[in-house]
Amino acid sequence: MAKDLTRVFIHGLESSSLGNKGRFFRERYPDMIIEDFTGPFDARMEKLERLLQDRDSLILVGSSYGGLMATVYACRHEERVKRLILLAPAIHLEPIEPYRNRRLTVPVSIFHGANDDVVPLEEVRPIAAELFANHELHVVDDDHRLSATFEKMAWDSLLAETTS
Repeated sequence: MAKDLTRVFIHGLESSSLGNKGRFFRERYPDMIIEDFTGPFDARMEKLERLLQDRDSLILVGSSYGGLMATVYACRHEERVKRLILLAPAIHLEPIEPYRNRRLTVPVSIFHGANDDVVPLEEVRPIAAELFANHELHVVDDDHRLSATFEKMAWDSLLAETTS
């Protein structure tokens, strides 16, 4: 049932819940969980684990470092995740290594800027192909922040209970 669906936005390393994406989601999807994550990776993951401990039917939206966090969370709790939406995900960083032998079957939509100079697309692409059995990679004419395309994305469809 749609009311049981939990949507979560996880910001990037140097961002916060008050960044452009956090504000966008807060205005348009008031039921979305949008928190601040600080400190090292393990501390951020502990907070995410606490936030989501009693929830399932999760749609996780992760931006950059938040994409890494969303991916690791899905590797740990695949049965609770309905979908991942990853924005220039930093899945090339070390915390993903223990999960590289996994093959996640949840639907994954990845949006990555062709002009991203922070998270290299050429490193993300093979990891995504290896890790995600059911993914779509959308390479857009944009930068790391997806400044030109983020607000124009089909968010109502992406965040819906089912995709068409």
